[in-house]
Amino acid sequence: MRIAIARETDAQEPRVAGTPETVKKFKALGADIAVVRGAGVKSGILDADYEAAGATIGDGVTKDADLVLKVRRPEASELAQYKKGALVVAIMDPYGNEAALKQMADAGLVAVAMELMPRITRAQSMDVLSSQANLAGYRAVIDGAAEYGRALPMMMTAAGTVPAAKVFVMGVGVAGLQAIATARRLGAVVTATDVRPATKEQVESLGAKFLAVEDEEFKNAQTAGGYAKEMSKEYQAKQAALTAEHIKKQDIVITTALIPGRPAPRLVSKEMVASMRPGSVLVDLAVERGGNVEGAELGRVVEVGGVKIVGHANVPGRLAASASALYAKNLLTFVETLIDKKEKKLAVNWDDELVKATVLTRDGAIVHPAFQPKTAA
Repeated sequence: MRIAIARETDAQEPRVAGTPETVKKFKALGADIAVVRGAGVKSGILDADYEAAGATIGDGVTKDADLVLKVRRPEASELAQYKKGALVVAIMDPYGNEAALKQMADAGLVAVAMELMPRITRAQSMDVLSSQANLAGYRAVIDGAAEYGRALPMMMTAAGTVPAAKVFVMGVGVAGLQAIATARRLGAVVTATDVRPATKEQVESLGAKFLAVEDEEFKNAQTAGGYAKEMSKEYQAKQAALTAEHIKKQDIVITTALIPGRPAPRLVSKEMVASMRPGSVLVDLAVERGGNVEGAELGRVVEVGGVKIVGHANVPGRLAASASALYAKNLLTFVETLIDKKEKKLAVNWDDELVKATVLTRDGAIVHPAFQPKTAA
């Protein structure tokens, strides 16, 4: 059983899919581990660190690996570097990328999308969306505070009092909750909003105030999987009116709203941006999916009428060492379920609910029901 940790080809991706700690664990499971030269440098992990943990280092080590661990989906140019039948486990970003899935199927790979892991108790330690969003929520507050030209906590000094900054978090998933907690720790006055009624108690438990139009539709606004439903146009209009009035008074606004497989919902209009005081900051964590804030630009901090809109790409990657450590642990706990510990070899149970939920391609075909090619009527 040979496992390889690949180096990311995207220059903007500093994370890595394995750490010396997970290398040791894989070795204990009976695997031979190889790491592509330089794979961990941007996360602060040297080749020597991997070697000390028991890995071999090389340039073409993915070619004979039974299982390849990555952060992002392999590019077309990488596919020739993997052997036919190999499992490739990564964040695959499959929605809208059917051509890339077909390329992996044609290459004979078993492509496994970690972000499709079901949200069940057994898979909590494998949930890459949560581990990475948690860090993104923290970093969003740090980035917002860095762009904001004032202090966040109230400060009483001999020269006068500095008022506490007002921070508004839109979308109370994992990233939103961490943003609330971080802003509170930094001394800001925090409010938050979400369409899911269950989040109200979570927001208040962190010492923030909840803001929402709490009508009948709001009470039923959550899917069985715990995600937000897309709300009716009528509800969106009511919520937008409430939000617009609130945003005028805020210093930092952090938006985190995402719907799986859909463009990010527009939460903040250009009119709302224009209503904010000069010096205010908006941080859009959904910018890679089209953005929650009108005017947000991927990979840029733009200024509109004195208001800054922060649109950093790959926010978890801005904390590469922490993000890599958590992501590598997610991969380890998932891959452990694919290994026969007595025989010390890969033994994938294709009927396991985790495998069925995450495998995109197998035996030369796209097998995941959500990404089947659409046949002509």
